[in-house]
Amino acid sequence: MSEQIFGIHGAALELRSRRMNVLASNIANAATPGYKARDIDFGAALNARLSRHSDGLQSGADGASHMVYKVPTMASLDGNTVELGREQVAFAENAMAYSATLSFVQGKVNTITRALKGE
Repeated sequence: MSEQIFGIHGAALELRSRRMNVLASNIANAATPGYKARDIDFGAALNARLSRHSDGLQSGADGASHMVYKVPTMASLDGNTVELGREQVAFAENAMAYSATLSFVQGKVNTITRALKGE
């Protein structure tokens, strides 16, 4: 439904939210032995989501099929692949992109609301 009203921005907002959860999980497990850092291939997930929608199929892409395991630049002795600095940067970048997308969606909602009120 959000793709019908908000286009690419609705899908992007949902995928960025899911990615934020994955990155937060990585940060929370930075000291967990054997934990494998994951991420969502945002571009691929968004393209799949939009192509599925344009083909008339129901959009159920949650990013899970575009989940990737990160390969660390330096291996840790306990098998954990989280690089805390990189995860924090990725989280901050994703949060900024989420905020920008949310601002656009809020503007669209305000426009629709004004149109419905006849302003």
